[in-house]
Amino acid sequence: MSAQPPRPRPSQPFATGRSKARHPLRILLLVALLALSLLAGPARGTLALSDTQQLVVEAWRLVNQSYVDPARFDQVHWKRLRQKALEQPISSSSDAYDAIEAMLTPLGDPYTRLLRPGDYATLRSNTQGTVTGVGLQLGLRSPDQQIVVIAPLDGSPASEAQIPSGAEVVQVDGKASEALGLEQTAAALRGPAGSRVLVQLTIRGKPREVELERRQVELRPVRSKRLRVGDHTLGYLRITQFSEPVPEAVQEALADLNGKGIEGLILDLRNNSGGLVSAGLAVANDLLDGAPIVETQDRNGLSSPQQASPGQLFDGPILTLVNAGTASASEILAGSLQDNGRSELVGARTFGKGLIQTLIPLGDTSGLAVTVARYLTPSGRDIQNQGIEPDVVLPQPEPLDPGGEGDSWLEQTGRLLAGRLDGTP
Repeated sequence: MSAQPPRPRPSQPFATGRSKARHPLRILLLVALLALSLLAGPARGTLALSDTQQLVVEAWRLVNQSYVDPARFDQVHWKRLRQKALEQPISSSSDAYDAIEAMLTPLGDPYTRLLRPGDYATLRSNTQGTVTGVGLQLGLRSPDQQIVVIAPLDGSPASEAQIPSGAEVVQVDGKASEALGLEQTAAALRGPAGSRVLVQLTIRGKPREVELERRQVELRPVRSKRLRVGDHTLGYLRITQFSEPVPEAVQEALADLNGKGIEGLILDLRNNSGGLVSAGLAVANDLLDGAPIVETQDRNGLSSPQQASPGQLFDGPILTLVNAGTASASEILAGSLQDNGRSELVGARTFGKGLIQTLIPLGDTSGLAVTVARYLTPSGRDIQNQGIEPDVVLPQPEPLDPGGEGDSWLEQTGRLLAGRLDGTP
């Protein structure tokens, strides 16, 4: 069979009617696709987040991955809270901060909170040993969530005004603390050195108004001295806060007291509202010989026991003074000393803060404080909202100037320690 000659291909002018029909369809299809692409372009742009919206998303992410109780997220519809926050107009850092605070509030944890730039800088400086303000350390009392004074800082305007632990803060410069919340109440008490602030308090049911002048307060978190009680030489070591310099300062103080031949030690943790947990653990390590210090539980329920290393910087008897202003890291130390039989606790029940926070920067000079763990004493006690009951309860009212002249609790503790050295029960 011979091959068929190839058929000539029709030129475009001679295209069939069917080809002509497809051509306008292709044009219509291209027009439709172009229209869709133009519509899709702006839609994709609206999904891009601004820097201030990104701040909200980043805060949500950080809390989502580190908060101690992830089961709480289902209860408060955590993902919906993020969506709700982003639905609000957020055009400035202030808008973003408001949105983050609204997002965190349903968690019901006053210690997981936004720290605006000034608050974050202040809290960072506190851990390094300085503070500017009136010197009031505040907390929330359960279950009514009333803002109360944990303790005044030694040498601060609040201490000089004799504002006691447990005083309720009602107003600051005419603004109700209930409306301000914990962080903003603390922020309202801070300000430039030399400025003044009017504080309304309720102390043991009685109203009191006091005007305080703000100033820079040198914390001096560690103080020590030698005491003579009867025939005995005792050491006195007061720690008012656990900041970065504390572990080294405690080691120096104990070395000095040991050089003076002390027979026993009074450790004073009154009005120590906590601070850096790592600093509290370091001091416990110096006083416990290989004993357990604390057990922390993370968001997955995993426990991490902390153990002291062998050896101790003072091996004589210890009595530890505590009160309602003893909180957080200082309760970890007090609980470890009590549970291990290393020291009896003397004074009044402690505050009861068994949660551990971490500070996380947000990248715009603000930050977050997030509760990341809860702790148990070596015997397994959870002290959150419970506190620690001392072995020896001392009579009220307690002295307003711990370690100062006329400190009746210190005098009684000195006599108790001298009695222990003499073998008196």
